[in-house]
Amino acid sequence: MIRHPVVAGQFYPGDRESVYRMIEGYQPKDPSKLYARAIILPHAGYVYSGNVAVQTVSRIFAKKRVVLLGPNHTGYGELFALWPSGVWKIPGGDISIDEELASSILAGGTTIIADTLAHKREHSIEVELPILSYFFREFKFVPIACGLSGVEDYLRAAQQICKAIKPVQEEVLLIASSDMTHYEPDLTARKKDRQALEAIINLDAEGLLKKIKKENMSMCGASPVVILLSCMKILGARKAQVTLYQTSADAGADPQSVVGYAGVIIN
Repeated sequence: MIRHPVVAGQFYPGDRESVYRMIEGYQPKDPSKLYARAIILPHAGYVYSGNVAVQTVSRIFAKKRVVLLGPNHTGYGELFALWPSGVWKIPGGDISIDEELASSILAGGTTIIADTLAHKREHSIEVELPILSYFFREFKFVPIACGLSGVEDYLRAAQQICKAIKPVQEEVLLIASSDMTHYEPDLTARKKDRQALEAIINLDAEGLLKKIKKENMSMCGASPVVILLSCMKILGARKAQVTLYQTSADAGADPQSVVGYAGVIIN
């Protein structure tokens, strides 16, 4: 059960020295550290979203166990697909699957099921791993690719995850991988994303879904973020804060067609 990277050399450098050097270029000096139950990270090419992702991960204390939820852009595989065992390769090393935690999640319900096909060509989880490896060094993770569905399915997925992590929740970091508004003018994207982030900061999963529908938001990671927010409600999280928000225009892209990127810490 080995997964090889599919966007190394495209979304981020293809060798460890280069990717770590790029991450170091975004790293703030002496960031204050926070305890985090969960974070939200973007997943575009590092030249566009790397600064937001690095600024967020650099501000939290490392954990040894991670559940990483990402959207399924490809449409392959199951609706909520968990890669259950083995390793994922990244430039310069391997990241092991937390097989014990993966088994516990799979045993806790039937909404999330074991499936590797959904992950074969999907980048949204992969791009987070070099950054997590840089800051956390040694950790294991459970990758779950999430398709689009309704609030009932998202809640069932959250309950299945929480049932498994409740006994060890202090050890586990939940991560949702999501970009924000896609391919709209910079001012329009920022306005829409402010509304989405308002719901996220209030840990309001249903409110986020309503805003996405009302404003026709093109937030690609709605499903993992809603599942994460539902988990936070179950686990008793108290507050969330945005660490950084940018659009691709901040990296020199066309301001008439941007993608938004947000980093959020929840504790």
